Amino acid sequence: MSLFRRSGPRVTVDEARSRTSGDRPDAVLPGIREEPERTAGHAAGAVRLPLTELVAGGTLPTGARGRPPAVICRSGHRSEQAAELLSGRGVRAVDVEGGIHAWAAAGHPVVDERGNSGRTA
Repeated sequence: MSLFRRSGPRVTVDEARSRTSGDRPDAVLPGIREEPERTAGHAAGAVRLPLTELVAGGTLPTGARGRPPAVICRSGHRSEQAAELLSGRGVRAVDVEGGIHAWAAAGHPVVDERGNSGRTA
């Protein structure tokens, strides 16, 4: 796994939003942020998959399987690691360039655990 160079496929936040939203999304948006971060704010529609769980052998939640994942984190670093882990397990994953910071900057919704407006910190 590469820690300092981008090696895997990436998508922009706009591509990720387009592919993971709507009535029939063709991809799923796993949020790699850890629980305290996710509680404060996560990309609307993201399914919970903290990187620590993925590293420990966790997989996509049952309802998120069958569609390629576009993995998102805070800034894009952990999502790259997660996409590489998933790819190593035979899942065609991509990471979302710029993470939740870029997601929010593009005007896409960030929500907290109650579905209210969340924060990206």
